[in-house]
Amino acid sequence: MDDESQDDGANAQAGDFLPSTTVAEAMLNLQQTGLGSGSRRITDLILERPRDVMGMTLSQCAEAAGASDSLVIKVVKQAGFIGYQQLKLAISRDAGSPTLAIHEDLAIGDDYRTITRKIFSANIQALLDTEQILAPALLESAVDILDAAKSIDIYGIGSAAPIAEDAHYRLMRIGLPVRVYVDSHLQVTTASLANRRTAVLTISHSGSTIETLDATEIAKKAGAKVVVISGYADAPLHKFADVVLQTEAMETKFRTEAMTSRIAQLSIVDTLIGALALKRQERAVKTLEKTYEALSRKRV
Repeated sequence: MDDESQDDGANAQAGDFLPSTTVAEAMLNLQQTGLGSGSRRITDLILERPRDVMGMTLSQCAEAAGASDSLVIKVVKQAGFIGYQQLKLAISRDAGSPTLAIHEDLAIGDDYRTITRKIFSANIQALLDTEQILAPALLESAVDILDAAKSIDIYGIGSAAPIAEDAHYRLMRIGLPVRVYVDSHLQVTTASLANRRTAVLTISHSGSTIETLDATEIAKKAGAKVVVISGYADAPLHKFADVVLQTEAMETKFRTEAMTSRIAQLSIVDTLIGALALKRQERAVKTLEKTYEALSRKRV
């Protein structure tokens, strides 16, 4: 199963399996079970300001409720939703207009102008949301790990593989000692040979893909420092990460290839490359000049 199939029961099919109960009913039912103060603040926020919540990222919702991202996810799941994005779709449904959702799905009968607007709007929104939750301190930590490593191994499976390969190419061009593995057997083999001088960059939108989970866990136990790019605050992959750079992107039933998440992932990779190039300015410029000269032979 590729990363996108596994990516998201939550995201890719969020619109297909909305609970039959309304969001208000789900939250009131949950409150009746007895909740801690943080969970109660989250349910109160969703009950009192549903339209505001529909326009919030996960982190914005957590901040508004005075809670953590992981607690918001826990409450949402306890209420019967697959994830935060499905909650927002359900709020939109309850309001009587699915088009109120930040990320509109394609609909049968959409003309080409509408299709274009919806696709571009969703991609732009994914970038804006991801920028908001990308903490500078985490970015700095990730840059320090990659910069200090004697070798960097990049893991990606399925739809994450092209992102991993792009990161490999561009890190190599600024002079970092990097390799990429998109085959699960090679991933676990190289992971077993990692050590304290190894940095691993794992890319997985779901953060729960078995192949990359296995390889990242093995590398971490072998002593490697791990940077993860993923789309969920409570993903299993995070257990093995020193730094998590999270994307905020939604898939809907007509967009199961997760292009929004990949655009967000590419933007994080681009940010990492830019920050690393600035930190390694002299070395990066020399390497870029050499590679540019070599590549110029390929252009007419």
